[in-house]
Amino acid sequence: MKSSINRQWRLASRPVGDIKVSDFEYRQEPIPTPKAGEILIRNIYLSLDPTHRIWMSDRPQYMPPVEIGEVMRGLVLGIVEESKNPNFQRGDLVSGLLGWQDYALITTGNLPYITKIPQPLTVPLTAFMAVLSFIGCTAYFGLLDIGKPQAGETLVVSAASGAVGSLVGQIGKIKGCHVVGITSSDEKCRYLLEELGFDAAINYKTADLSPALAASCPNGIDIYFENVGGEILDAVLTQVNLNARIPLCGLISTYNTEEPLPGPYNFSQILMKRVLIKGFIVTDYVSQWDLAFREMGQWIQQGKLKYQQEIVQGLENAPTAILKLFNSEKMGKLIVQISEQP
Repeated sequence: MKSSINRQWRLASRPVGDIKVSDFEYRQEPIPTPKAGEILIRNIYLSLDPTHRIWMSDRPQYMPPVEIGEVMRGLVLGIVEESKNPNFQRGDLVSGLLGWQDYALITTGNLPYITKIPQPLTVPLTAFMAVLSFIGCTAYFGLLDIGKPQAGETLVVSAASGAVGSLVGQIGKIKGCHVVGITSSDEKCRYLLEELGFDAAINYKTADLSPALAASCPNGIDIYFENVGGEILDAVLTQVNLNARIPLCGLISTYNTEEPLPGPYNFSQILMKRVLIKGFIVTDYVSQWDLAFREMGQWIQQGKLKYQQEIVQGLENAPTAILKLFNSEKMGKLIVQISEQP
């Protein structure tokens, strides 16, 4: 018999420094019943991403922060369990910001933000969490629209074994770049080199970063895909070429910091080398997502684009699983499986 309980994790407090399990509150609510025009979705997979730390804060950001007491925001892939809307049928696979919960009731005002997953599936369902989602679009548009890679150029990627960085490096290889990944362990370096085909990999925790970059990038750096900020950005700026491009995707090394941070010490290089730095949010490109999905889907089927996932079982483990994003424990896309696939 199906449970009548909808388990939820709500935001209990705004993190001070690192996220803590106590920043979340567990609740049980009745499973809602859809009214006319509404749909009820059973959540299957929950994506855990660094942007959660931004959403949990009350600092200025690209979306309204999650309010204290609200269900924690999160990208979810789910299945329509009950529909009172003619545009959705029971069994439709969908994705959207459905939250850290077993079931999500989607009202008419939120329906435009729910995306249908095309069926029959031509790739594993989890690919719609790791590649054919905002994760893949972040890598695709950040690199291709802002980075504008050209064959023979040097591309450096920080957080290179992560969900976005690993895709950026592979797309760079598809476009003919010399690709260098920066990551946090020798195991991850081997993964970048042996599994994903990067040309070089640097463990920033053990290497002297500036000399390591110089050795790995003998022709300088044309594109730097920025995911972390801090000391890595400073080291890269010492080696950028004239008219280099820096797509600014994230600054994960600063998200848990409470004190004011200094700007890059090598900021003057942006002027001297006429470097383009452009921050972006993947929703800037939402009207073009279908284009990215088609091309990346082809690359997956052709074996040109690989992805790795770590799937944590059980919604109850989401508050501990998210800590993996900030302690270098995970590799690839971090996902929580909430319920069984259809």
